[in-house]
Amino acid sequence: MLSLCVYEVLIKIQPKNMSEETKKNQYTADSIQALEGMEHVRMRPSMYIGDVSTRGLHHLVYEVVDNSIDEAMAGHCDKIEVSINENNSITVRDNGRGIPVGIHKKEGVSALEVVMTKIGAGGKFDKDSYKVSGGLHGVGVSVVNALSILLTATVFREGKIWQQEYTKGKPLYPAKAIGDSDENGTEVTFLADDTIFQCEINFSYETLAARLRELSYLNQGITITLTDKRFKDDEGNFVFEKFYSEEGLKEFIRYLDATREQLTSDVISMEGEKNGVPVEVAMVYNTSYTENLHSYVNNINTHEGGTHLSGFRRGLTHTLKKYAENSGMLSKLKFDIAGDDFREGLTAIISVKVAEPQFEGQTKTKLGNREVSAAVSQSVSEMLTNYLEENPDDAKIIVQKVILAAQARHAAAKAREMVQRKTVMSGGGLPGKLSDCAWSEPEKCEIFLVEGDSAGGTAKQGRDRNFQAILPLRGKILNVEKAMQHKVFENEEIKSMYTALGVTIGTEEDPRALNLSKLRYHKVVIMCDADVDGSHISTLILTFFFRYMKELVENGNIYIAAPPLYLVKKGAKKEYAWSDAERDVIVEKFGGGTIQRYKGLGEMNAEQLWDTTMNPEFRTMRQVAIESGTEADRVFSMLMGDDVPPRREFIEKHAVYANIDI
Repeated sequence: MLSLCVYEVLIKIQPKNMSEETKKNQYTADSIQALEGMEHVRMRPSMYIGDVSTRGLHHLVYEVVDNSIDEAMAGHCDKIEVSINENNSITVRDNGRGIPVGIHKKEGVSALEVVMTKIGAGGKFDKDSYKVSGGLHGVGVSVVNALSILLTATVFREGKIWQQEYTKGKPLYPAKAIGDSDENGTEVTFLADDTIFQCEINFSYETLAARLRELSYLNQGITITLTDKRFKDDEGNFVFEKFYSEEGLKEFIRYLDATREQLTSDVISMEGEKNGVPVEVAMVYNTSYTENLHSYVNNINTHEGGTHLSGFRRGLTHTLKKYAENSGMLSKLKFDIAGDDFREGLTAIISVKVAEPQFEGQTKTKLGNREVSAAVSQSVSEMLTNYLEENPDDAKIIVQKVILAAQARHAAAKAREMVQRKTVMSGGGLPGKLSDCAWSEPEKCEIFLVEGDSAGGTAKQGRDRNFQAILPLRGKILNVEKAMQHKVFENEEIKSMYTALGVTIGTEEDPRALNLSKLRYHKVVIMCDADVDGSHISTLILTFFFRYMKELVENGNIYIAAPPLYLVKKGAKKEYAWSDAERDVIVEKFGGGTIQRYKGLGEMNAEQLWDTTMNPEFRTMRQVAIESGTEADRVFSMLMGDDVPPRREFIEKHAVYANIDI
């Protein structure tokens, strides 16, 4: 399996004294080039870090931090410091044992150099050194090295300070002692290679903070700090945050559910080991109508779930159903309770540590180890049984919530049937206000969800009818964060979106699952006014997609259009500006001029809207991606829920920037 990741065969035409046509057809042994190790990483970086966009850039930091977390899980580290430096390089330091620096018998160079330059090298393969580990299992830090212009590794070990520098994965000199120290640990500083990444080398403090906060909850008792040396606060200090958790997942649950109304008196939690698998679970019921389950394996967020998640669901359903039946509270219910009913309004985190995890796919988003399912199921069953017996009042509240969920599910089923009848794939026809496109290949087509009939009319005139469809939405759609499911499916604007997209609900395996097999457009573009109301409508639509069509967000199908804020004109010259800073630059370049502020899409004519916002050659669109499922869940709950103070605090903090990273 390792060879499939490390080696790739490429056809390379060798220059010979022959005709061009003969050269093209020549294929000999000399045409085969085997790329090994670091060369292969640089040639195919996406195989190792997912992509070469902003997400892949931040993944470099996670790989280095994961090495320190592995030291912590092995019991040798309790402090990790992460710094974003002024030049957007990253420094990660821990107080672990320090990477060994002795000469490696087989390679003839220091063990430090082996770890930093050899794919698949590292102590994680030795179960005496690490019982469990996260990251990319021994390829992480070497991949970071390969994709960096400069990387400096400093090791504090055995009374000495050792150092070695590398450029693009190649050592500049052998590891050498540069001083004395009574500390232990490893420090890695790297500057990502801007020729590799298709984005600006600019790290997001919020993105890194979300991941480090998550790691602190998953590994209680470890202090993790983040320092941003690019910015200073009002007191002249670098922006800094410290993450530390004493209660682990219980605190994580409280953080995620801070803006929701809790039903139970406290967080239900357990920590133990079953069948050799360490299991941690924390959960709480709230008054919301959505299920929020987050699962982790060795600190890796398995957003596609797997055996640990199925074990949790089985244990939860079996235990609660048995308790509810024995209590007699289900006697008057005229229909069966489904597994989904037990999870409405539930926020839960499942974290397991597995010595040899088997993940489905290279991205490690779904756990396949069968033995983990039984371990989690038994743990959850024991935890819940004890809790329900010891807290009869909470138990009654939970069962009542389940009964209400079952009743709402039946109402929602009828509402979903109405949606299904009206979808084009069910023979009901398209929404009357949809202006469809001519092409029928979904991968080539895009639909604009436009705020209001006026802007919708302009968009219809300005679009390319071949591949661009327009669906005007009237006013602000329903806030699904605070609505029961059947109310969501009864909403006319939401029904129109389902019907226009060709998305149906229900598969043979799961009657509530989203069916995207007949999705009619691969680009779904939210196009609203560049004002407060427009931002609110965009957030309402995003909340709907996140809660009810999350797969579209995860697959990268959702985009937000970016119409310009200003038009600057002077004489025959004119330019559009998307920010105040751009406007000022244009005004200075023109030496003055008149400025038109676009308050809404309706103020632009069809030609202007096409030129600035809809023409694929010139437009700017933001693709919506989920960097952290837990943080996205928390932000949507906070922005769209009932709790006002956290929302006010968030708006005050971010009002200057007017950007929300989801």
